[in-house]
Amino acid sequence: MSYLIQQSAFILRFRYKARTLGFLRKLWYQFQGMKVGAGTVLPKIFVTWPHQVLLGTNCLLEHHIYFKYDGIWKTGPSILLADRVFLGTACEFNINHGITIGDDALIASGCRFIDHDHSYQPGIPMNKQPGNGKAITVGKDVWIGCNVIVLKGVVIGDGAIVAAGAVVTKSIAPMEIWAGIPAKKIGDRK
Repeated sequence: MSYLIQQSAFILRFRYKARTLGFLRKLWYQFQGMKVGAGTVLPKIFVTWPHQVLLGTNCLLEHHIYFKYDGIWKTGPSILLADRVFLGTACEFNINHGITIGDDALIASGCRFIDHDHSYQPGIPMNKQPGNGKAITVGKDVWIGCNVIVLKGVVIGDGAIVAAGAVVTKSIAPMEIWAGIPAKKIGDRK
């Protein structure tokens, strides 16, 4: 009998409560301008400018993802996730110019995407200098391991794999496997 009670409590807590809260979050963020596709349920996330985010259909997001549009208000979206994208816990999108993630991409927990940096001319405090940056593009069917950092202007080609802990500063061709700090090619998908 206690087994049935435990299972019932588990189902109520993790299935129905999560779906209901996810549905209400989805409505709230859509009211603020976020575009969320059918079948995508929103866990607890953090968003600075909801209208800058577009999530495709059937995306699977884990909790505590941070969508940070780092700029003044402008029309959007600048953060575009295609269909069936997986985002692991605590991923961060620190975006000023833009990021596009293709269909069926898998992005593990703790990944960071930063499309801009600071200027560093001498004689002027760095926080007073304009930043520079360039959009990031992640192709279709890409697998990015845990705690990867992807920096400005990087294009990750379709079918590429980036190993856990890598820092990606250069573009990656389709179907290549990269690892390391800074990331370097270590193989190809056959």
